Amino acid sequence: MIPAAFARSRPLMARHDVSPHLVKIWKAHRPDDGQITRHLSPFEQQIMVPWLKTFPKRAWAKFSDSGPYLVCTAALVYGTAAWADAADEAQDRSYRY
Repeated sequence: MIPAAFARSRPLMARHDVSPHLVKIWKAHRPDDGQITRHLSPFEQQIMVPWLKTFPKRAWAKFSDSGPYLVCTAALVYGTAAWADAADEAQDRSYRY
């Protein structure tokens, strides 16, 4: 009669790494679940090399796509500013005497 009373608690007592009140939570946990088995050292990871290899091609593609618009806009803005400065100086000199 006494062995039958403890029959259900015998499997709980078999596991020594978990407290008896947490056995139900930890029984589905595999010991190596999520364990990292292989990794790269930070010194072996080359995070910049692929970007540096493709940078000239990507830069040329971006420049050839929007470069003419940027160059024309910059020339127009610079020309307008230079013309406005020259006109301001001419007006200032006209009132000199």
